[in-house]
Amino acid sequence: MGEDTTHIAIFNGKAIRRKLVNDKWLFSVVDIIGVLTDSTIPKRYWSDLKSKLKEEGFESYDKIVQLKLMSGDGKEYETDCSDTEGIFRIIQSIPSKKAEPFKRWLAKVGYERVQEIENPELAQERMKQIYEQKGYSKEWIEKRLRGIAIRQEFTDEWKQRGVEEDVEFAILTNEISKAAFGKTVAEYKELKKLKRENLRDHMDDLELIFSMLGEASTTKIAKSKDIYGFKENRVAARQGGEVAGNARKELESKTGESVLSNDNFLDIPEKRKKRKKIELSHSN
Repeated sequence: MGEDTTHIAIFNGKAIRRKLVNDKWLFSVVDIIGVLTDSTIPKRYWSDLKSKLKEEGFESYDKIVQLKLMSGDGKEYETDCSDTEGIFRIIQSIPSKKAEPFKRWLAKVGYERVQEIENPELAQERMKQIYEQKGYSKEWIEKRLRGIAIRQEFTDEWKQRGVEEDVEFAILTNEISKAAFGKTVAEYKELKKLKRENLRDHMDDLELIFSMLGEASTTKIAKSKDIYGFKENRVAARQGGEVAGNARKELESKTGESVLSNDNFLDIPEKRKKRKKIELSHSN
């Protein structure tokens, strides 16, 4: 779990963004406001509450920091965040029936982080549980988690090789996607009718495999050529994506079927959709 990565925690089926800073979770205040108040405009609610807390001399105000968190459009924006102690104080100012169960959840999440530091495998196990609760098959989850590890490895490699985060990361990711699938990330999401959702959470097994191949190949090329800088890494990203793209085209020529799918798991969970496909293939 990288400190520069936006992570998602789930409370009552709703996502709360968080980031790891000095082995401590910092949570998006706006996301928590949205969960506790069901406000249609949580940003405005937080803006009003923040002014009120400031007037009252909120003692934990210094615990509110701005971190770049991934938004639904795939970009990172400065977002007010706070640690468990600061969030507890904010919750006290929000009239909500969900406050007490949320406090228990928040305390549990904080304790889980301590456990994860001592045993990193617990973090992966908890991620598996989240995907299982969302209706993904064990086979899909294994590929998804492996893909996350590969992505982490090659973004770490980019940082060491002089690639700046945010814009340059997005450009290089698009280079891999375009070469591997013939589509940018935005075009791929449009194919699957996705908006704020994570594209990879809506890929099937083969799409995940070719994504991993493109990223792993990019890392291998960058290491073998010992390149540095955005321009050189952009070439490597294109070449890594081409490795996956060529393999994809070879498979498509053998099967007569496209690897790219417009399927998503918005309405039907991955496990059930896979089962339906198997039943249909057997009936034919």
